[in-house]
Amino acid sequence: QGQLVESGGGLVQPGESLRLSCTASGFTLDDRAVGWFRQAPGKARERVSCITSLDIRTDYEDPVKGRFTISRDNTKNTVYLQMSSLRPEDSGTYYCARSRIKYANNCDEMNMEYWGKGTLVTVSS
Repeated sequence: QGQLVESGGGLVQPGESLRLSCTASGFTLDDRAVGWFRQAPGKARERVSCITSLDIRTDYEDPVKGRFTISRDNTKNTVYLQMSSLRPEDSGTYYCARSRIKYANNCDEMNMEYWGKGTLVTVSS
């Protein structure tokens, strides 16, 4: 049974940075799009960023554009989310997920499978 494990969350002050990791075991990530999603308390889960596999295209939602960078290291079966200039509104549990569709060009939530259990990010002074 494969799984995704997120790590790297923590408590930081506004303006600081964190790097999240999403590591897969039991299956490969190199032929799938991988997305980062987040959920704040009392709010719906939202997509943050996506990275495809074939053309390594990256997408970001407007609230994080210019501050977050998604990348992948297929040799480590890992996808990263570098988060800079963090804001209190970035707080929440961050999840990664793999697309069920090989070589998918998006990270539509309905097409994602193998969700991790999440890592908590808290941005507070």
